[in-house]
Amino acid sequence: MDVIYEPKGAAGEYSPLAANLYRGCTCGCRYCYAPATVRMSREAFARPAPRKDVLKALEKDAGKFAGTALPVLLSFTSDPYQPLEFEPGPGGLTRRAIEILDAASIPVKILTKRPLAALDRDANVFLAAGVDFGVSLVWTAESDRKHWEPGAESVADRIVALRLAHGWRLKTWVSLEPVIDPAQAIGVVMATAAFVDCFKVGKLNHDRRRESQIDWREFLFQILRELTDCGAGYRIKDSLWTHADREIRDRWPKEKETDQHSTEQQGTSKPER
Repeated sequence: MDVIYEPKGAAGEYSPLAANLYRGCTCGCRYCYAPATVRMSREAFARPAPRKDVLKALEKDAGKFAGTALPVLLSFTSDPYQPLEFEPGPGGLTRRAIEILDAASIPVKILTKRPLAALDRDANVFLAAGVDFGVSLVWTAESDRKHWEPGAESVADRIVALRLAHGWRLKTWVSLEPVIDPAQAIGVVMATAAFVDCFKVGKLNHDRRRESQIDWREFLFQILRELTDCGAGYRIKDSLWTHADREIRDRWPKEKETDQHSTEQQGTSKPER
């Protein structure tokens, strides 16, 4: 089987290559589209398992892509840091995958809702491989996080993880998607811009009732203004950019590299493991 693949559509806006190591996820996000994508019931999806022989297949694929400049994202359809990742036996799947990709000189990006646990165990591997450290975060209110993402780490833990990763000079980015509460999405930028290199912002989809209640043009205007004021790098996803009118398009680009901005760094030395 092929493990490394080219994501299509909206997923392709995040990374040109990706690999999914697990089937299923315990984060329990109420907005998650992945069960339908992989044709699993939500009940079955909530009991994740490693894909069969996935590391063996990954090693084979890594040989094909060795030396590419295109990064591989871990992952789209499941969080790469499932509780299984830390258990004896099946544990360490993502850690080993990063090592395999790094040995083949393939850039690695991760995207997780359990970043503090990931850093606690794998910071040395991230540093050795130069991993782009991505965190999904759309909430500032912990009560909303608990409702929408009951199996994920807290808002506070994710912010701590971003600050630590930035302090260790990892490239940090935030998946600000799906936006469900525009005010909280803007609040995420305000709370984290000092130690995040790039925000990837996308609207809520697959929920017509809630989508219709949000003024997406106004949200886009407000968050672009905040991102610019903070000097943050960003990329606006296509589905949100369709709401940009002439005023917005004349005033801001769809994506922008981060400005150089001073930050208070915590512990810039390499962590011991």
